[in-house]
Amino acid sequence: MAIFKAYDIRGIVPDELDATIAYRIGRGVGRHLGGGRPGAKLAVGRDARVHTPELADALTRGLQDEGVGVVDLGLVATPMLYHAVDHLGLTGGVMVTASHNPGRYNGFKVCREHAIPVGGDSGLKDVERLAAERADAPLARPRGGLEHADVVESYLAQALSVGGACPPMKVAIDCGNGMAAVGLEPLLERLPLDVERLYFEPDGTFPNHEANPLVEENLRDLVAAVRRTGAQLGVAFDGDADRAMFVDERGELVRADLVTALLAQVRLRQSPGATVLYDLRSSRATAEAIREAGGVPGMCRVGHSFIKADMRARDAIFAGELSGHFYFRFSPTLVADDGIAAFVALLDCMAESGKPLSELVAPLLRYSASGEINREVEDPAALIEAIAAEHRDATEVSRLDGLLVRYPDWWFNLRPSNTEPVLRLNLEAADPEAMARRRDALLARIEAG
Repeated sequence: MAIFKAYDIRGIVPDELDATIAYRIGRGVGRHLGGGRPGAKLAVGRDARVHTPELADALTRGLQDEGVGVVDLGLVATPMLYHAVDHLGLTGGVMVTASHNPGRYNGFKVCREHAIPVGGDSGLKDVERLAAERADAPLARPRGGLEHADVVESYLAQALSVGGACPPMKVAIDCGNGMAAVGLEPLLERLPLDVERLYFEPDGTFPNHEANPLVEENLRDLVAAVRRTGAQLGVAFDGDADRAMFVDERGELVRADLVTALLAQVRLRQSPGATVLYDLRSSRATAEAIREAGGVPGMCRVGHSFIKADMRARDAIFAGELSGHFYFRFSPTLVADDGIAAFVALLDCMAESGKPLSELVAPLLRYSASGEINREVEDPAALIEAIAAEHRDATEVSRLDGLLVRYPDWWFNLRPSNTEPVLRLNLEAADPEAMARRRDALLARIEAG
């Protein structure tokens, strides 16, 4: 089915996803993770989209019909579900959400024990197959049970564990009518912050703007609030709060790869010599800052399922992604991305330094980046091969994720979309003029086909 993506399950309701399909997915997930094992239990969390209750109920029935017990968490942010799976020692979990997508979308994020992702290369294809095969299979006897759990207090302890200090300050926070406020409101009661709240009420119609902080338009209200109130920090969360983007005291967006560098420096003071990962679209300044702080920088491919697996394999303590995902090793068993924890960690970083965010970031502004640019092309794979051949003599050519080409004074990455005929370009050079020249030349090459 087209709704099965590289990292999760997502589609338009009801055209691509409805209760019948949700039930089948429940059967598939239940069979894949439960496998008829006695005592298997999965957490189910949900966002506030208008069709989420119906889809969550259908999914739950499917899980129970496979003999899998369900722990209903109710309305939660995705990081809270990850926490619950590990904290409660469950077999896995499913978050009913479409994350940052518009309100007409919905979907499922699936994980196994310790919140290990189930993605396209780690079991989601099996779930798709089983969803078709098990749709009319006999019901398990006994059927799985249903219980409820509230993990807010234990989740707060986990989120606060990544930051030991918080300076009294004015902050502006935009929850985008997503799920961040569920975990954030009780957290704010414990912090000495004067908060300008924007769109804290969960509303799956997203009446103010889409809950996607990667789109500049969606940050407009946050930027205005920072400047209007004199806030020292602004933060915007995506729809399920596993991502966060930050704005400094001037109302200027701070790129997530540079936030990765800031947070890595603090975490490396706590774990000297440890490994920190960054996705291959990140500035060279990120790796340099990790190395300067005594850490071991490691490049990884884009996508939460890949980064989490890489963190486990390399025993990394932290990772960051250009899209605003920040990954923490919360415990020996739990590696998870968490926008709320990233907010706590950045507050801790600011408290330790006593400097405004713009001053903290200034030393990292060493290069000029293009940002991610998308172009539709007829054959992304063929074009990548042609461009790779033209740069065969570069200092470094990598196929870690799409095509990464590095020269001494500039680099670029081309990645194909998983769902459409689009190439995504990220490029960085030594200064704005060189960046613009290289960017424009490469875009012209892409558009020429």
